[in-house]
Amino acid sequence: MRYDLVIFDNDGVLVDSEPISNRLLAGYLTELGYPTSYEESLRDYMGAAMHRVHDLVEERTGQRLPDDFDDVFHARVFAAFERELKPVAGAVDVLERLVADGVPYCVASSGSHQRIRVGHRTTGLDEWFEEEWVFSSEDVGRGKPAPDLFLYAAERMGVAPERCVVVEDSPLGVRAGVAAGMDVYGFTAMTPAERLGGATRLFGDMRELSDLLG
Repeated sequence: MRYDLVIFDNDGVLVDSEPISNRLLAGYLTELGYPTSYEESLRDYMGAAMHRVHDLVEERTGQRLPDDFDDVFHARVFAAFERELKPVAGAVDVLERLVADGVPYCVASSGSHQRIRVGHRTTGLDEWFEEEWVFSSEDVGRGKPAPDLFLYAAERMGVAPERCVVVEDSPLGVRAGVAAGMDVYGFTAMTPAERLGGATRLFGDMRELSDLLG
């Protein structure tokens, strides 16, 4: 293994949550009077912390989302997760290989700690992650595309940034990993390769990742 730490994004990389959450986000924004298609939600918000939704709506319309927007949205997402969420195909295989090889790993997500934990518990991925291996944009001042979250994760895990690799599926996440001085492997299952410019490598099937990292 050429890296001392593998940092996974969560949504779309470990859990197949992006179709669920972006469908619900587009629907809720449209319901509130801000027409948004599923494709627009993916383009504008995939991989972002919730503050980006608030910031872009206010920037584009001059209006603020309701104070309970996050709570209502997350309640809808968590209910849908319980019904629909599955791990990304091949994710468990990658984690098994890392454990077998003794390679440290963690997750660094734009989502809240609650969202990460609900997703992991629902899919059974919780058994693969100790509490101290889970990092959220809630832990830092700025979310992706700022490098803060990845740098924080590396620091907490005791690994220099240049010895880390980030596994990401969003343009914002790729930018954050590059800004952190880390190699970035871009997962193209849901994101066109041309939108992940700057990634060290690109791959389309999570089952390929173990061999690529080797």
